[in-house]
Formats: sequence, structure tokens, C-alpha cells
Amino acid sequence: METFEIREDFLLNGKPIKIISGAIHYFRLPVSQWEDSLFNLKALGANTVETYIPWNIHEVSEGKFDFAGNKDFTKFVKLAQQLGLYVILRPSVYICAEWEFGGLPAWLLKDKKVRLRSTDPFFIKKVANYYQILLPKLRPLQITNGGPVLMMQIENEYGSYGMEKEYLRKNKQLMIDGGIDVPLFTSDGAWKEALDAGALIDDDVFVAGNFGSRSSENSAVLQEFMKEHKKNWPIMCMEFWDGWFNRWGNEIIQRDTEELAVEVKEMLSIGSINLYMFHGGTNFGFYNGCSAREQTDLPQVTSYDYGALLTEWGEPTEKYMAVQKAIKEVCPDVWQDKPRSKKLKQLGTFSVTESVSLFNTIEKMASVQKSAYPLTMEEMGCGYGYILYRMKLKNYFHENKLKVVEASDRLLIYLNQQLIASQYHENNGEEIFIQEKKENKYLNLDVLIENMGRVNYGYKLNSPTQIKGIRGGVMHDIHFVQGYQQYALDFSPEQVKKIDFAGKSNPEEPSLYQFAFSLDEVEDTFIDCSSYGKGVIIVNGFNLGRYWDKGPINYLYCPKDMLKVGKNEVIIFETEGKNIEQLKFSKVPIFKY
Repeated sequence: METFEIREDFLLNGKPIKIISGAIHYFRLPVSQWEDSLFNLKALGANTVETYIPWNIHEVSEGKFDFAGNKDFTKFVKLAQQLGLYVILRPSVYICAEWEFGGLPAWLLKDKKVRLRSTDPFFIKKVANYYQILLPKLRPLQITNGGPVLMMQIENEYGSYGMEKEYLRKNKQLMIDGGIDVPLFTSDGAWKEALDAGALIDDDVFVAGNFGSRSSENSAVLQEFMKEHKKNWPIMCMEFWDGWFNRWGNEIIQRDTEELAVEVKEMLSIGSINLYMFHGGTNFGFYNGCSAREQTDLPQVTSYDYGALLTEWGEPTEKYMAVQKAIKEVCPDVWQDKPRSKKLKQLGTFSVTESVSLFNTIEKMASVQKSAYPLTMEEMGCGYGYILYRMKLKNYFHENKLKVVEASDRLLIYLNQQLIASQYHENNGEEIFIQEKKENKYLNLDVLIENMGRVNYGYKLNSPTQIKGIRGGVMHDIHFVQGYQQYALDFSPEQVKKIDFAGKSNPEEPSLYQFAFSLDEVEDTFIDCSSYGKGVIIVNGFNLGRYWDKGPINYLYCPKDMLKVGKNEVIIFETEGKNIEQLKFSKVPIFKY
């Protein structure tokens, strides 16, 4: 049985080891990519892989758990062990990771008074319930039980959010009570305030830092913090940022290859490193996160390429070669090899088969929930995707005012199925002037709201703005309207099957487009979204994620796992009035900039 200890060095079987690790998120990759990605990490010269475990994908609705497919972390960890890699697990209930709500499940927000990441009894009870299911799956993976897991994290960058030590202690105790006996750690930004607030150093929980440059300077801060607390532990950067994430409407953020290689060499000469990210992958479905800002939050794109050492689709980059060389220069005895490359294919162009307006199939797709005042997404038991609100307004036969109060995030407002306003952060809640001159006694109002992604970092985790849909109400003239019909659209496989294409088509309205086609072979590919507006693409029941003509990405990566030899069905949900006529596969990604 192997052993791992943290003393003045990391000790593996009693001998010092420098941890050379890279981050690969199993949940951001199709299963078919796991082996190649892990092999390429090993071939880089690494001895360890690190991954988060996001609470929200494993307990999608309260009490219902899912560990299948690319959520099967046990399979991922065992595969890493087979390839000769050790593992660092970060199963803390908050992960950041530019992931929806930082990994926290949306259903927590049903209790609007919950204080997240605190000793709030409601929150701790939900954490404990989750850990009762999760931790028994982690126990046999530990190095103490013959597995490859060296250590686990109890909370992530807590010093950038809170300083409640009792909350950290409760997390630690839950893990220990659940049979976790490998070393535990925290990781925070490498400055005094963050370390002081987020560490549990006096309880013998190892302290790691997160940074991507100025290795000597940041390591010195870590070392001084440990010295103040009479610890002589090794230095480790738990997130050495080799790139960065991207947001809609911004240019792709780049990092210079040679500058990165120099910084990696400096960090390795000091201590241990975890490259964040080694392979970024994709924010499939509705799981992209969002950056919090005072006025305008900035949702992140579907691609989590990150400018990492492997591309989103798993191809080694120039950074890979440069960092591989840097590792060899500092650690000449490491095993390295030529990385595996990726095969991509243009699978053809196909014409649309059927289309239907959302308004003409919504009653078939989703069950209605009725209420006097609007229900939020969380109250409806959905959490992700879209909500369509329908109501009737009395017609006063003259110009009038309309306003949607306290709604998140992006609104498309239709009067008698005609688009009258599109609202987002910069103009949410603005008054709209409508003409009520038709002969009908009532007007039909539809409000389609998209949850663009909850924040994954910072103070807004506990903000009411993370409760999605309409929180206040719809005002006509200066009074609140009553009488709502609400439909949740999460585009689950079950919901997609219920789309009725026999309904009337109208490309000026939010619409669903079906492509039915056959393939003689499948390979990884891209869907060219450059002629589309905004929406999501479902391939054989699997939600690839969001596209938006704002860029910077104008493609969706489509792994071969989602395609079939023979008959395939692709559904595109387009919200911006673009008439979609073609589905075009591409061998290369398409960028706006």
C-alpha cells in the first residue's frame, strides 16, 4: 500500500516528490476523450491530474443523483491510475471554475433566505445530505485504500468570499466523518488577506496558492504565511493559470507561449505545480458560469478552451511543447512522450427538415404552471434554460406603459406574438410604450426569459439576481398584472421528444428547427453557427450548449460521442428571428474576431 504525507516536503512512500499536475475536468469532456487527455498529461511529464467535482451536475434536483456517462468520476480516476497518474480531488461544494453558480445547485435558491457557503443550518444540512452520497464513492479512491488520490480540498478560494472558520471546520469534519483520511487542503489567492480569511492552517489543513505569474513573489507570500503559523510545508500553486476564460462579445484572451514556459520553470524550481487548465473542454448545456460586476454581469462562453495546453477539442498546442520542454529542463528524470493528436472531420451540410414556432408547440413541449403572480425558475423546479411567461392584458385602446420588474437575465417581450422589446442587463426593467388600438378586448403578452448563467465567483452568490426568471412582476400602466401561465424549457431529452413540428412555422418568432440526416461515419467536428443569431443546439438529445452571434466563438464543438452512424437528429432553438435553413459541419472552429 502506498503512502502520502505532507511534512517539509510532499512524501510519497516516505520519499520527497515534486507534484507536477494538470487540471482536466471529466465533466467538461466526452468520455471518449478521457484516455487521450490523460495520456497527453502523462506524456507532458506530469505525475498527477487534478479535477473538481461539481455538486450541481451530480444532484441535479434535490435528492436525485447522477454519476453516469461523463459524470462518472470513479471511472475517470481509475483510468488515471491505470495510466500511472496520481489524482488531486476538489470535491468541495463550491468550485468556482467558471461553472454555473460555482457548482452550487440551483435548487438551493428555493429557500430565498439561504446564506450560501456559511454555517446557515439549511445550507449545512444540504451539504451533509450530498456528502452522505458522495463521500462513500470517494473513500475507495484514496491512496490509503489503494487508489491514486493523494489529497482533497475542503473549500475553494473561500478567502475571496468569507472568513467564517467554523464553516470551514464543518466542511472538514463532514469529510473526516465520511471516511476521508488523505491530507486535506485549501487554496486561495496568494495575498495575506485572502490566505488569512480562507485558510484553516491552525487546524493542520494544508495551504496552497492560486496564481499564474510572479512565482517567486507569490510563493514568498505563501511561505511567510506558513512561517507565521509555525508550519514548514512545501510550496504548491494549486491553480497555475496558463490561460484564461472568455466572455460573450469580447476578444479571445491570449497568453504568450514563451512567457508561460519561463514562469512554469520558475514555479517548478520553487515547488509543485498544477497547471490550470491542462485541458479545458466545453461548458455543455446550460452550465457556463458568469462573471459578477456591479451593474452588468458577464456570462462566459460555451467553449472552455482557456488557452490551455490542449485545445477545447484535445489537440496539443505550442504551449504544450514549450511547457513540456520547460519541465524537462527543471526535472530531467521525468518520463515524457509524443502527445496524441486529434482527428477532426467536416461531416457535410444539411438542409432543414421541419420548423415550428415555439409559441405553436410550447403546450406540447412543457406542462403549464399557473399562478396569480410570476414564479421564478427555481420555484418552477427547473433551474436552467428558459421560461416562457404568458398573460393577458386588458386593452384600453390607446398608448400605454409596460414594464417587467426584477427579472434575470435576458428578456424577449412579445405583444400578440410580435416582438416589441429585447432587454438585458443594460436595460432590464425599462418602460415600454405599447399601442392598444386593436379591436380585441384583451392583448396576449409573452415574455421569454433566458438564464444566461449564474455567477461563479464573488459577492453576488447571495444576490437576489441569481434567482432567475421574474422575481417582481409585470406592470401594465402602473399596476401589477395577475394571472400567469408559465412554461419551463430546459431542453432535456424528454422535452425535446415532445416538440410538435406539425404546428405553424414563423421564423420571426422564437423557433425550433429540425435536421434529420444520415452519416456513414462519425468523428469529432464543429457546427458552424456564424449565420445564426442566438440559441442552443441539441444533437441526438444532447445539449451542446449556447451559440450567440456576438462571438467571439461562432461554433459549437460536437464530439463524435453525440453522433451516430446512420440516422441523426439535430434541433436548433433560435430566439433572434433568424430563419435557419442549413446545418453546416466544419473541420475547424469559427471565430468572430
